[in-house]
Amino acid sequence: SQSEQQVLSSELECVQSIRDGVLAEAKCAESDRVTLFPQRGSGTHTHTRSSLELLQVEAETLHKKVDSEDLYVTSILYEREATEREVTGRGVAELVWKLCLAHSATYEAADLFMTLVFELRHLSLEALRALWQRSSFKCRDNWQPLIDALPSCATEACVVLMKELVASGEVEEDKVEYFFWSFSFIPKPTSGMIESLAPLLKSPRASQSCFLGVTALLHRFCSAHSSCDGEPAVQSVMRTLGKFLGGNCTVQDSEHLSEMQLVLKSIGNAGLAAASLAPVLSLCASLKSNPMEIRLAAVQAFRRIPCSARVSDLLPAGI
Repeated sequence: SQSEQQVLSSELECVQSIRDGVLAEAKCAESDRVTLFPQRGSGTHTHTRSSLELLQVEAETLHKKVDSEDLYVTSILYEREATEREVTGRGVAELVWKLCLAHSATYEAADLFMTLVFELRHLSLEALRALWQRSSFKCRDNWQPLIDALPSCATEACVVLMKELVASGEVEEDKVEYFFWSFSFIPKPTSGMIESLAPLLKSPRASQSCFLGVTALLHRFCSAHSSCDGEPAVQSVMRTLGKFLGGNCTVQDSEHLSEMQLVLKSIGNAGLAAASLAPVLSLCASLKSNPMEIRLAAVQAFRRIPCSARVSDLLPAGI
């Protein structure tokens, strides 16, 4: 039938010559026939011939010799050469303008954005505040380069500015969530970061990402500082979380149940810093009048608390 007629038929034939294990010559002949209307005999027919011939073989691969003194061992983390020019707030503001004018899907835009991130790390808090006043505008498609670059900055000044922007309501909700989740990836947290972020946990509008982001930052800080529980900023966060527990995690309704589960998960997130709350967590887990979800969350909150804080009488066998 006509529906079974082949529209395209092709043939390819190649002859290869190999000498001493190396392809010396290849000759190919290709024939393609396209038939659009078989009943009319109309279509196209092409023939293609190609020939490849080996001209020479290099005796050895040339390469530039490198002095062993120039080699060094490093991690695979991205490194950027130190900038030769002095980083100023005005210069970074001009960089934001250039980024706005560049086409987003280009190497130029990617390089400008990386430059922006690295130069933000050189600015003080005062310079960052002035930069925000000067460069908080939106580019095409409502893009704000400075907002996207701040979470990758990872300095104390950048974290404090992000906290101020969240507290003042100057950032859209989806970007606020982006800020909080980025705290988990800050490689070297400082007590100043924690001190700045602690008041956000007391806000009635504090979200799940706020609790989890701040306590994840706290865990990373305590992993690098064995005596972190003596830091006033750490103590402030743990006091705030402890007040939510109310002594035994009693809840009145489903709304408070969800809130209590979040607080317990955050305490588990905090890790070493949560050792002081171990007795309260034990009461929360052992109180049989508490919902099973709360008792289970209280047990899970021990997951990062050091064994030295888990004395035998904290978790009765009958839980």
